[in-house]
Amino acid sequence: MKSGPLPVLSDLELIAERLPVAGARLLELGCGRAETTRRIAEQLPVAEIIATEVDRAQHEKNLRISDLPRASFRLGGIEAIAEADDSVDAVIMLKSLHHVPQPRLRQGLAEIHRVLRPGGIAYFSEPVYAGKFNDILKLFHDERDVRIAAFEAMQTAVDEGLFILEDEIFFDSISRFQGFEEFEDRVLGATHTEFAIDEVLYATIRDRFMQHAGEDGVAEFRNPNRADLLRKP
Repeated sequence: MKSGPLPVLSDLELIAERLPVAGARLLELGCGRAETTRRIAEQLPVAEIIATEVDRAQHEKNLRISDLPRASFRLGGIEAIAEADDSVDAVIMLKSLHHVPQPRLRQGLAEIHRVLRPGGIAYFSEPVYAGKFNDILKLFHDERDVRIAAFEAMQTAVDEGLFILEDEIFFDSISRFQGFEEFEDRVLGATHTEFAIDEVLYATIRDRFMQHAGEDGVAEFRNPNRADLLRKP
C-alpha cells in the first residue's frame, strides 16, 4: 500500500473515470442493497446494468425496485453467471469478492473472464485490512483471511493469463452513520452473514462505536481501499 495521505474517492467516481460506461452493458456481482447500482443507473450513461445478489432475502427486496428501467436484478453467485460468453463490457464487484467462499473464487474469476468481451474490464474494489472502522468490524467478524484469499485469487488469475493487470488504485472512502441504530441496521443486520453476538459483545461493539460519535451521535470513519482493474486480453 502506498504511503502518505490517500485521496478520498468513491467507487462511482472511479467507475465513471476508468470503465467503458457510455452505452455499455455492465454486470455488478454482489450488489447488496443496490445503492451503487442506483447511482450508476441514474448518473452514468450505461445502456444496462445487471445486478446480481446471492443473498435471497436481499434479492427479494431489490426486485421491488421499480424506478430504475436500465437496471435488472438477478439471483445468483459468481461461480455460475447467467450471461452469454463475451456479452458484457465491464464487471464490477464492490467489497464483495472476499465474501465469495474460497473454493469458488477460481471458478468465479473464470466466469467473469468468460462473460467479459475481449478488452473488457473487471473492477474489484476491496477494503484494506486497516483503519478504525475495521477495528470495530473485527470484534465480531474478522475478515483478514478471506480478504487475503480474495487478493491471492486475483493474483493467480493474472499469473495464469486470464487477465492483465491494468491498474491498482489505493484510496480512502468515508463511512458515515447517523447513530448506532443505523450501524446496527446496515452492518449488524446484514442478511448475507450471521454474526454470533451475545450481550457482552454487543455492549463492547456499541461502546467502541460511540467512541467515534459526536455529541449528535453521528460517527464518521475514513476507510482505506484498493481497486484492481483487470482487463480481459
